[in-house]
Amino acid sequence: MKKTRLLFFALAFSLGATAQEKSLHLSLEEAIQFALENSYNIQATQNDISSAKKVVWETTASGLPQINGSIDYQNFLKQPVSLADFDGDGVDEQFVFGRKQNLSASVTVSQLLFDGSYLVSLQASKAYLKISEQANEKTTLLTREAVINAYGTVLVSEKSIEILKGNLEILEKNLQDAQKIYENGFNEEEDVEQLEITVGTVKNQLNNIVRMKAIAYQMLNLALGSAIDTELILTDDLDTLAEQHVSLEIITEPFEVSNHIDFKIAENDRATKKLLMRLEQSKALPSISTFVNYGSQSFSDSFSFFKGSQQWFDSSLLGVSLKLPIFSSLGRKAKIAQARIALETSDFRLEETKQRLNLLAQKAKSDYQLSVGNYLTAKRNVGLAERIEKKQRFKFFEGISSSFDLLQAQNQLYTQQQNYVQSMLDVIAKKAALENALNLSIKTKK
Repeated sequence: MKKTRLLFFALAFSLGATAQEKSLHLSLEEAIQFALENSYNIQATQNDISSAKKVVWETTASGLPQINGSIDYQNFLKQPVSLADFDGDGVDEQFVFGRKQNLSASVTVSQLLFDGSYLVSLQASKAYLKISEQANEKTTLLTREAVINAYGTVLVSEKSIEILKGNLEILEKNLQDAQKIYENGFNEEEDVEQLEITVGTVKNQLNNIVRMKAIAYQMLNLALGSAIDTELILTDDLDTLAEQHVSLEIITEPFEVSNHIDFKIAENDRATKKLLMRLEQSKALPSISTFVNYGSQSFSDSFSFFKGSQQWFDSSLLGVSLKLPIFSSLGRKAKIAQARIALETSDFRLEETKQRLNLLAQKAKSDYQLSVGNYLTAKRNVGLAERIEKKQRFKFFEGISSSFDLLQAQNQLYTQQQNYVQSMLDVIAKKAALENALNLSIKTKK
């Protein structure tokens, strides 16, 4: 019995420890840092960088010495016959030259001496690596913003549930009081029915928010790069985060478009197009390579090549190869023209990106200022709506006002509560969007 009890406690402790390991306690900054290390998109772009580095080395290696070996074995099942008239009598005689089997082995060392396309390809591979690195930087910014929005959405659902539960508690008490008053003949049945409708509506809203909260947690897990069923315990609250994100000093932050990741990507795209044009131009240049070959060959009528008495005949060769493009029926010229047009298009895209980023920065500042104004207004309005609803509730139970007046005050309160909660999420999300638009650096914990 004692052993059974000990086993039970050990199992319970093990299950508790496992459950604790699966849960994550995260502030907003901790959630961002977690996502920057574990996000699926971040990991994918990091793999792209690793792959691009291999591409750079692959391109580099193509211009370095290449060593290749070969072994060839031939066994003539039926040897070819040659005809020749050696004695001049007009009759050809049949002859078989060579042995039935032969084995040869050789090693070739080759080296590229000059190839214009190789030099351009080497530069292009480095540009490709830069593209992967910039994609990673862009993904980092987007991941940060996605986590902020997902974290805020979870807090909004939690706050909405808290508010709706409070409203429902007050409504149910009001309904009970109204029923008692109606039973005593001091109000009309319509007043009770009106409260019943409001209670039912709030219950439906609460049930829906509870369902949406579960989805919001799963969306946050997805943004973090953790399993969607991971238990998350968020240590920041919506009210505090909203206050922390009210910082109009960010509006005065200078915006340097050349530092924005989207502008850098457009610049790198232009550089890549220029390299492609140079690549097409380089194909008109000659290419020179050299090679050294050393081989050995043996002949026999049977497979006796590994016997000590077998003769082997060595050979060696040094060579230089020159390839000179002469005429391509204007095909090469057409490709160069296409590359030049693509380069010109990239210039247009670069200028468009510059103008668009400046415009987006201005719009993001305006949107953030609006969100701050809406937040401060909603915060004040919800306090006013609470006082109005409280006064109307008092008047209703004193018989001074009607159920319609109370309903109007309650609807106004619920609308202002929704506006207030939404304004808190907006001020958090709009600041994150502004930080992205201004390309502000991300502070990560090392």
